[in-house]
Amino acid sequence: MDHKFGGLERTTTPEGVYRVLRTAILDGTVPPGGQLRERDIATDLGVSRSPLREALTRLEEEGLIVKFPFRGAFVVEVSARDVADIASIRVLVEPYAAELSAEALRGSERPGLMRTIEEFHRATEKNDIPASIDAHLRFHRLFYDLSGHGILQSLWNGWEIKLRLYLTMDYRTYSDPHDIAVEHERLAAIALEGDMDGFRRELARHFQSALRA
Repeated sequence: MDHKFGGLERTTTPEGVYRVLRTAILDGTVPPGGQLRERDIATDLGVSRSPLREALTRLEEEGLIVKFPFRGAFVVEVSARDVADIASIRVLVEPYAAELSAEALRGSERPGLMRTIEEFHRATEKNDIPASIDAHLRFHRLFYDLSGHGILQSLWNGWEIKLRLYLTMDYRTYSDPHDIAVEHERLAAIALEGDMDGFRRELARHFQSALRA
């Protein structure tokens, strides 16, 4: 890891260490597959091993890191194949989630959907990758959360961490991330129109690159 945390706020509480490490993972400071060396982190953050290990256990429970005996802790790696497998299911179930959530999105939840799109645009205009990814995932999560369908919600919960980790790397390959926000604005408009066939087609187009992996 080579002392990536030296410039960050020193903290001694498990919650503080957890927040610092989680942010570093999700903004790509420590990339998928990167090692979290306890000794280096303890030195950089000015923290003892006890709160550090508590924070690492929490990150492991969340699915962000994996620990290997005698090797240490590593950020979970997510391959293009993993994302393709998820996309192959999402392209089938997400239109159903959109259909179930359509009434709420056209009614009381519409301001939240519009706010997410606005935040997505602002983040991409500033090239703020962590905020862009937050808005990206929040947009799709809305369909699952508002579907009222427990199994759909569980599916999304099982995917979100992997998608977030993958996007921390994938976003850096886009020549213009603002295009992604525009795509999602188009998806939102189609969902609000109630055109579920159109939503399926647009979602399939949206997933084209992932499904080719």
